[in-house]
Amino acid sequence: MQPAESARLTSLDAFRGLTVAAMILVNNPGSWAQVYAPLRHAEWHGLTPTDLVFPFFLLIVGVAIPFSLGQRLEAGSAPMALVGRIGRRALILVGLGLAMRAIPDFDLSTMRYYGVLQRIGLVYLGVGLAFVFMGPSARMVLTVTLLLGYWLLMTQVPVPGHVAGDLSPAGNWAAWIDRQILDGHLWGRTWDPEGLLSTVPAMATALIGITAGEWLRSGRASALIMQGLLIAAVVLVATGYAWGLVFPLNKGVWTSSYVLVTAGWGLGLLALLYWAIDVRCWRGAWQAWMVVFGMNAIIAFVASGMLTKTLLRIRVGEGDGISLYQALYEWAFRPWAGELNGSLAFATAYVVLWWALLAALHRRGVSLRV
Repeated sequence: MQPAESARLTSLDAFRGLTVAAMILVNNPGSWAQVYAPLRHAEWHGLTPTDLVFPFFLLIVGVAIPFSLGQRLEAGSAPMALVGRIGRRALILVGLGLAMRAIPDFDLSTMRYYGVLQRIGLVYLGVGLAFVFMGPSARMVLTVTLLLGYWLLMTQVPVPGHVAGDLSPAGNWAAWIDRQILDGHLWGRTWDPEGLLSTVPAMATALIGITAGEWLRSGRASALIMQGLLIAAVVLVATGYAWGLVFPLNKGVWTSSYVLVTAGWGLGLLALLYWAIDVRCWRGAWQAWMVVFGMNAIIAFVASGMLTKTLLRIRVGEGDGISLYQALYEWAFRPWAGELNGSLAFATAYVVLWWALLAALHRRGVSLRV
């Protein structure tokens, strides 16, 4: 059975929900000093399960574009008419990201300007325009060009004051450009994981997602669609790991090898969810909680982040005390679960809290989209 072309893919909502729930989990341990290794980012080169989360989100952004913009083009919308829509959505995402940074201090002199939503907004702007004005073959060429061009720049062209191929946190092109533009406003002293240049290969992640989205909407038999996604996943992962021998997997600068490996793992997971949920119609609690998160992913990300910031600001106890965030971990989780498991229990409880709140919205048919 092939889902109707215009139907919403529940598996895509589930994939989005699983991703945003994982993002909340890894972003909110009870204590950053007590985190299991798979729930940490790789220190620099390398890949952990946590390093899959953000590229999965960008992959999903790409997969969704043929279902949204594609349907509008097929309904007769002029390409130029969609430019404003794409621009508005990008501005909203960037604006939300900046607001999360600014509130409550609004200290523009020290604020970090880059962030997750800012990158998503810029990526959506770039790949959305590419989808509207370029055909599949041209987008494929663009994807390859972005990945190869980034590799050559990062490995063959020396950064001022450094040697060619220096991929250290301070010595690579992505970090150097960010220092020229926003020195003093970066996540690290010398670099930023959501910086400007590294957003370019991140667009390739979403472009791969667009190709997958077009494949899902192609009208082909479901078995063929799943087979194609799985083959693409294997090819991307194998090619990415091979490329990683000379251009290491690295989330901090979003290396080309990292793009291929993470996109491959994402396509493999999407294929399995598509087959189970949309083809075999295996529904139930196992996937319903993912859909709850997926239908209101922006609310989940923004609201959970702002609540975390609030809990960190509120002080309890004598003198300067400790943050309410730390107090909840220290008083409600560490005594019975220990330091490491208590930290994980705190993060899990935080995810469950947001699931309960989003489930209440879901039951009322509330869904916020930008």
